[in-house]
Amino acid sequence: METSSVEINELPLPTKTLTPPASAEPIPMDTSSIDELPSSDSNLTDNNEAVGEKRKRTDEDEKPNLESLETKITPSPWWKTSLCSYFRREASCSHGSECKYAHGEAELRMKPDNTWDPTSERGKKVKAMKLSEQEEKEDDEVLFTEQMMESIDGDEGGGGSVSVVDLSLSKCLVHLPNKWQSDELKKFFGEQGVQYKSAKKRRGMIVGFVTFENAEQMQSGVEILDGKTVNSSNLKIADVLPRTFDKNDARKSVKSARGAVTPLADLSYADQLEQKKTSIGQMLKKLARNARKACPNGNSLPQWVLTSRDRGGLACNLEGIIESPITNGYRNKCEFSVGLSLQGKPTVGFSLGSFCAGVTAVEEPVDCPNVSKIAVQYASIFQKFIEKSKLQVWNRFQHSGFWRQLTVREGRKPGVFSNDEDAITRIAEVMLIVQVCLTDSDETEVATEFEEMAKAFAEGARASSPTLPLTVLVVQNHSGISNVAPPDSPLQVLPIPMLDNGTNQEQTTNALTEARIHDHINNLRFSISPTAFFQVNTVTAEKLYTIAGDWADLGPDTLLFDVCCGTGTIGLTLAHRVGMVIGIEMNASAVADAERNATINGISNCKFICSKACILTITYLAENVMSSLLKQYLDVTEMEEAKPLSNANDDLDKQISSTEEMSNSEHVADQNLPTTNSRVEELQNNEQKDISSSVEPEKSTKPQFKNVVAIVDPPRSGLHPAVIKALRTHPRLKRLVYISCNPETLVANAIELCTPSFDEADRGNKNYRGRKKIGIAALARHRAKSMPTSEAFRPVKAMAVDLFPHTDHCEMVMLLER
Repeated sequence: METSSVEINELPLPTKTLTPPASAEPIPMDTSSIDELPSSDSNLTDNNEAVGEKRKRTDEDEKPNLESLETKITPSPWWKTSLCSYFRREASCSHGSECKYAHGEAELRMKPDNTWDPTSERGKKVKAMKLSEQEEKEDDEVLFTEQMMESIDGDEGGGGSVSVVDLSLSKCLVHLPNKWQSDELKKFFGEQGVQYKSAKKRRGMIVGFVTFENAEQMQSGVEILDGKTVNSSNLKIADVLPRTFDKNDARKSVKSARGAVTPLADLSYADQLEQKKTSIGQMLKKLARNARKACPNGNSLPQWVLTSRDRGGLACNLEGIIESPITNGYRNKCEFSVGLSLQGKPTVGFSLGSFCAGVTAVEEPVDCPNVSKIAVQYASIFQKFIEKSKLQVWNRFQHSGFWRQLTVREGRKPGVFSNDEDAITRIAEVMLIVQVCLTDSDETEVATEFEEMAKAFAEGARASSPTLPLTVLVVQNHSGISNVAPPDSPLQVLPIPMLDNGTNQEQTTNALTEARIHDHINNLRFSISPTAFFQVNTVTAEKLYTIAGDWADLGPDTLLFDVCCGTGTIGLTLAHRVGMVIGIEMNASAVADAERNATINGISNCKFICSKACILTITYLAENVMSSLLKQYLDVTEMEEAKPLSNANDDLDKQISSTEEMSNSEHVADQNLPTTNSRVEELQNNEQKDISSSVEPEKSTKPQFKNVVAIVDPPRSGLHPAVIKALRTHPRLKRLVYISCNPETLVANAIELCTPSFDEADRGNKNYRGRKKIGIAALARHRAKSMPTSEAFRPVKAMAVDLFPHTDHCEMVMLLER
């Protein structure tokens, strides 16, 4: 019979007599010897008790034992704070009253952190209240103007004509399904019996507009629609503001740029850290709950899931939170939107809300503590330029305009800096990236505007005191709806005029390899291209990488996989602690930077592999290339080397060939903008050759590494399922350090990595019907059912790292072992 070890302070108060230890001498049971046993207290002898009869223990005998134990045994603070799943399912529990979980709502107690079990009725009520408060807060922050109605009306009219409406008879509906269009909204009105004059709704937004014939019709419609439930959301009714309105009234409806970008700026830094630590703790609780649900039925739960109750529901121990040495102006990359302010003025700054909610107003970033002074000054210079420009700013409603976004990237000098130092003095290089839309633009006019823009930036930098650094100016062409451009968007480097000697001397930056700046981490110099990923808070990133290296237990016999390596920062900073580093990245320009960074810093034990952005190559890279690399460099036995690696290389070459043919057939050169992507194209054409050479085994030498460790630092979307499968199914990978800027996706990926494999008969998503509204954690539970049979990881410990002071975002590091 299996037993589980339980903490003494988690047991209920004893109700039975304690038995003597096994090592004690047995008491003779001969009746003749009982009379001879000495009595420590003659007063306890009952005169009516017959000789040789066993005396019954009285309550007074037990009382001293209880009093002595009460000082040593106390109920756990988590006693009865969670509902018993067995009792809820079967209406009974074999533990009875001694069960440490509550049997019903009446027994349930509040947790030590002043929260209720989320599955209880009180927990559900608290959650509903929070959601209601959040919806009310969002309603107060959303602004609906006449301009939005006109843009939707213009799209439906086709010819651009805009109908005249009476705003006093118009209302805005909030929390509509974002997939609805005007036809679905009109159908909904008909089903509800709402009479109206016109209705407008654009796909992708949660707001719609309705205009009534008269006041009586509007009052009746509002009474029917207000609070109506549509797809589990309650409709809200808001007024439509005219195009011109009072500035103070507008600010009551829309939060400021400071509130939108740095919502925690008004809290003390200590309170910010405590709030973020609590948030990470909630993510660890979510992991434990979902892992419990994801485990196969009939199998015993993993030990880390069973012991999560002892940690207050946490999947693993939360070691604490690492604070940022610099809290103000720490960002080395700032992306400023270009749009119209609340007063309709062209502005460079931050959006005041979500476009999905109908907010497109932009406000200057003058009061955002996370933005550097250099970035603010360049945003101001660019704003003054576009105010005089002949080309229009981007209109997200009408999908038209030219100027879209300004990105300021900074490279700091080597050394340690603090909040007390002048931010400008620690910045050595600056890259400006201006995003534009060249659709339907005149080539001659665009060239003139670019020349004037470069001149404006150069003059503005020299006019500032002290002079602002300006290293490179790049233009990015992007025509999508969102400002998030793909990494392969066309780039053009603009010459920066030099007017110190009275003549216009232009920089000869005609190749993408020269469009770069440099930054420093752990005394290493890193080259950064326009679209390459680099941590925005480099000072705190140094602490982050140190923690990752310490937890990975690195050594000279370690092969380190740096998955989603970017510019190679993690692998290069830890290269001196391992035998070899293999970096895997999909952004070709980032891999070019990583190779360059290894050369700059004289690091020779790093190899970087690039893969084109297609699912086929991702899957093959993860499942075959990683496996081939592991087989090549690990110190494996003859049995493990039984399968010839040359066969894997032959399959890899065939896959590479088909992938290259597909990629080459889809490549179309951009004709509107001269690009400087020759280095990237060359790298992409040769990337698979690099993969083949990197996985080709050395026949004259044996594998040299006994230990393999992976450190993953994926984007906010998390790891690709094929990468998760490759990490999980390779038996020699025993330790994994996961760095995440989005703890939600870390939880989802950890579910697939840490839950036991299903039996062959139960494997697959048989009960999954592709539900539309499903969270990423629930989706991960379904994907876990298809995971091949393999040993699961277990979460060992986690750490929160505050890379983003004044915001509600927080980095999370987790160690997984098996």
